[in-house]
Amino acid sequence: METVILAVVIAVVVLGALGGLVVGSRRKKPLPPPPTSVPDITAPPAEPHVGDEAETPRDEARRTIEEVDLPDGSAPVVVEEPPAALDVPEPTAGRLVRLRSRLSRSQNALGKGLLTLLSREHLDEDTWEEIEDILLTADVGVAPTQELVDGLRARVKVLGTRTPQELRTLLREELLKLVGTDVDRTVKTEPEDRKPGIVMVVGVNGTGKTTTTGKLARVLVADGRTVVLGAADTFRAAAADQLQTWGERVGAHTVRGPEAGDPASVAFDAVKEGKEMGVDVVLIDTAGRLHTKTGLMDELGKVKRVVEKHAPLDEVLLVLDATTGQNGLVQARVFAEVVDITGIVLTKLDGTAKGGIVIAVQRELGVPVKLIGLGEGADDLAPFDAEAFVDALIGD
Repeated sequence: METVILAVVIAVVVLGALGGLVVGSRRKKPLPPPPTSVPDITAPPAEPHVGDEAETPRDEARRTIEEVDLPDGSAPVVVEEPPAALDVPEPTAGRLVRLRSRLSRSQNALGKGLLTLLSREHLDEDTWEEIEDILLTADVGVAPTQELVDGLRARVKVLGTRTPQELRTLLREELLKLVGTDVDRTVKTEPEDRKPGIVMVVGVNGTGKTTTTGKLARVLVADGRTVVLGAADTFRAAAADQLQTWGERVGAHTVRGPEAGDPASVAFDAVKEGKEMGVDVVLIDTAGRLHTKTGLMDELGKVKRVVEKHAPLDEVLLVLDATTGQNGLVQARVFAEVVDITGIVLTKLDGTAKGGIVIAVQRELGVPVKLIGLGEGADDLAPFDAEAFVDALIGD
């Protein structure tokens, strides 16, 4: 009996020792850190606040929300990120005057050449032929050249003795007659009975058509207008990206479609969104079409017809590379047969172009030059001013 009692006591002691070891080991384990009073600011809230509207991805990207458990139970602090800075385009008023020196550096060879010949004491037939050659070389065109020479001959004969200032005045007046000072060169973007104004930009590849569309958006924004851009050039790789970049710089929305998609559909959607957004102007950039490709020209006609299901086009601007000279007139004729051209945009007029193309293309189409490009800068597109242009041609 004593043996049994002793065994039981030993067992109890052993079990008690083992229990103490287990408890001691548990007490030595580190306790978890106490919960922080400020949750992770990057974690979304467990439940949305009642009445909050769902945010779009664009809204989420434009702001950061910091939620802090404030002692007074205030609402979360919302920190607005500043929007990306937009470009501030140069005012359009007087743009051509500011760019006159750039234009005159490349163009006044025409005026200087004419003034030099007209200053000769005796103006014989050989001299008049030289004057004609200068005008034809400057891409003035045959008919306008003959008209200008006839006018100069008649006035010089009456004038008799000619001082340099009299010759300059005479030449300026005759050139202004050809260029035209009584023509409405306003880009029509403000129809009286509706919004938005609709402008379609057309032209062949390489004339700077998409760039011109982007620069025209800057001109309109500088004048306080709101703009939607339609990237209907779906055939050229990255054309839509290029146009969208121009739009983003000035805060203009761009409507685009899939690459190689239907350009007429994109143009239709651009006008539709422009109307819904209540903007002032929709600019539609079309694919650069070779004037010799019948199928592509037919597609351009389709774009025009589809857009006019919304409203009539207010402007169809044909972009011409001024350096192509008389070849540009061939392009102009074909485009005019497909769509009703209402205005000309002459680009690259600050390079090797000859100023006479302004006269020739207007005479060919019976349509005024409304805008000219005088460089690669974002604000180097200027409304055409006949007097400033002629002054640049003949120099100071």
